[in-house]
This record gives sequence, structure tokens and C-alpha cells, in this order.
Amino acid sequence: MADLRPDRYIEAPRLGLDLYREVADLPIVSPHGHIDVRLFADPAARLPPPGALFITADHYVGRMLYSQGIPLERLGVGQDGADDRAVWQTLADHIELFSLTPTGLWLRETLANVFGIDDRLDSASAQTIYDQIEAQLATPAFAPHALLDRFHVECLATTDPADSRLDDHRAAGDPARIKPTFRPDAVVTLDAPGWRAALAALEASAGREIGDFGTFLDVLAERREAFKALGATATDHAAASADTARLEHTEAARLFTTALSGESSPADARLFEAHMLNEFAHMSCDDGLVMQLHVGSLRDHNRPLAARFGPDIGADIPVATDWTRGLRPLLEACGNDPRFALVLYTLDESTYSRELAPLAGHYPAVWLGCPWWFHDSPAGIDRFLDRVTETAGIYNLAGFVDDARALTALPARHDLWRRRTCGWLARKVEAGFLDEDEARELTQELAYGLVRRAYRLE
Repeated sequence: MADLRPDRYIEAPRLGLDLYREVADLPIVSPHGHIDVRLFADPAARLPPPGALFITADHYVGRMLYSQGIPLERLGVGQDGADDRAVWQTLADHIELFSLTPTGLWLRETLANVFGIDDRLDSASAQTIYDQIEAQLATPAFAPHALLDRFHVECLATTDPADSRLDDHRAAGDPARIKPTFRPDAVVTLDAPGWRAALAALEASAGREIGDFGTFLDVLAERREAFKALGATATDHAAASADTARLEHTEAARLFTTALSGESSPADARLFEAHMLNEFAHMSCDDGLVMQLHVGSLRDHNRPLAARFGPDIGADIPVATDWTRGLRPLLEACGNDPRFALVLYTLDESTYSRELAPLAGHYPAVWLGCPWWFHDSPAGIDRFLDRVTETAGIYNLAGFVDDARALTALPARHDLWRRRTCGWLARKVEAGFLDEDEARELTQELAYGLVRRAYRLE
């Protein structure tokens, strides 16, 4: 493997590298991600073996390999007892696919800086590198809690369904550091195949039957309080559109009753989802939980594949989003309320300067989330900052979230953000937009300060 240059990914390296050194060792704050809390609940837990850790659970890797005709079965997806070494070898045999992708950069950084492996991963070196990784994963130094300490993780938020009893969070025993995040999507998508099962699970966790809309709202509010008691500061919501049209209570109740009878239509379901975003915003005003909204992804675009392997296999595709009209009902109701905080994420980059930056630059409650998924990349970070800062400034941004599924990926994801933002700020200094003192302050904010304030972690 080529040496990792100290100034890698940093353009305008003289000042950029100087700025980076001031933030490189700041704690990691990860308020949105998908790392399994069970890793921290069981003292005997260890990370999965290399193939599962780097490939099977990572839809970034899976979608690229699948695009080249490699069956998901060869990646261990949906396969009990998959040959983990063979999964790892498949990645190594096709490693060239990841050149110039953020996935390739994260992999290189993780091998070098987490596992101390300098050899280039390819077909010939795959099994030797596999043995090196697996040997380290079996040591106490790679126990999940030990890695949190090694990576200087100050806060790690998991993403948990509304019905979660949170037993694993109680067992983890560190709510100041390991926090749940309330995600109710499964119980508000009335036309989803698993909606009735999700509702039954919510009833079980609440200990009562949900036979009407009023009870449904009461139970959701109670579950939010249970999450808060174990350290939660945020909720998370994914939607196909930004529509937040508010219904009369009686109409929302009718849609819920119709769903209970098994007769909900897709149109009814979309109306109910829009209304529930409004309801959740009002709940956030009451309980103080920060509301995250991820919009602009058409989930499970490859429906035959989702039917075979389930959701979250890399087939979510960006779609156009109308934030301005869609969010207006919600923001007119709650956007001026000092108790409310809303962090917006999109896969529709075209809305950065046209809609999102102006919204964040006006409403006190709105924070603009960082580039998400396809755009969490070196060029994507630059595009984001170029398009939003002239209207929203820096202090209406929510800092960085990694959206990671693997604990070992945290340092690489945060380090790349810090390097790129420092290089971007250094170029602004060279062009005369900032002086160096301003740039130093802003590097601290982008790396650490903004995300702590946006997610109410201070």
C-alpha cells in the first residue's frame, strides 16, 4: 500500500494541514448511526469477523460489487453460516472497483490506522490480511468498549425502533456516552407489509392494546420518555417526501382505524405519514428531543432483491424533493418555537442552495445536516459547503454525523470530514474570504462544536 501522506485529502496543504492538526485529536461525537448496541451490552461481545465486518453489513460495499454482477449471496447477505474468508476474498479480488470512491478511502484508512496493516489488499494478500485482522479482533484491545476509548468517542447514538424495550442500553450502562435514538418509521407506514407486526411489538413494549389513534399517540409519547430516560437526545424519521400536511384529528383517526381494518391505501398511508411528521414535531416541542428528518431516498428501488434479502441492501436511490412547500405546515407550526430543533438531511443535492440553506438561514429551529450517504465523500463535502454557507453560514449547520454501521469505521469517517473541511477553509483564507483566526474557530466548530449544540449534547 502506498504511504498515507500527512496532507492527504487536504487541498491548500500548508494552512490546511496546520488547521487539521488542531482538530485531528478532538473527541468523536456520533449522534446518528446504526452500530448495534448489543456490542456494548454483553461483556463477552466481540466484533464480527472481517468479511461480515467490512462487507456483509456494509451496503456501500455490497451495492458496488452487486453492480458488477456479483451475487449478494457471495457477500454473505442473507446467508447463515457464510464462509467469511470467501466473502473477504471476493472483496479483495475486486478491490479495484473502489478506486476514487469514499468506500475505498475508508477501507484504506481503517486497515492502516485501526489495524496497522500497510500491505495493499489484493487477491494475493487477502488471506494474510484476513488473518491479521481476525487475530486483532480476538484481543481485549478490540473489545467494543476498548475501541470507544481508543477512538476517543464521546457520544455514540444508536438507532432503535419505537418498540425497543432498551434492555441492551440498560445493560450497556453508560447513557452519557451510548444513547438510543427513537425511530418510529415502522409504526407510521400504514401500508408497509410489516406494519401490523410493528404495531403489535409496540403494544407489547407498552403493555397495552392500541385500538385507536389517541392511544397510539399516547404510547408513542410514553416510549419517547423511556428513550429520554436512557440518554436519548434525538429522534430519527425517514420519509419519501418532505410533505408535512396536517390533518384534522378526526381525519387522522379515521386513517388509523382504516389501517387497523387492513384497508389502507398507499394514498392514505402517505397522508398519514405527512400528518405524523407534524405530530412528532409537536412532541419534540414538548419533550425536547431533536427531530432528524432524512428525505430524498426511494427505499428498496430493486423490489425483487428486497423481497429476497430484505431492506437496506444498497438499493435506495435519490429522488427529487420539494422541501419548501413540503415543510411549510410543520415549520409554520413549530419552526419558530425555541423548544424545537429539526435537523434536515437530503439525497437531493439540487436543494442545498435553492431550498435547504434558505430554510436553515431563516427558521431558528432548523439545522442543516451534513452530506448523507452518496454525498458523504470528499467532493460531496466541498459541494455542500460551497452551496450552503453563503446563505446559511456555518453556525446553522449541524456538524458531521457518520451514519456508520461498523464501529471500526468511525475514525476514518470523521477524519475525512475534518481533513476536507480544513482544506476548504484554508482555500477560503488563501482567497481572502477569511482570516486565519476565523478559520481556526470554524474548524473547531465543524469538527466538534456544531454537532454537540445541534443535538443538545452540551
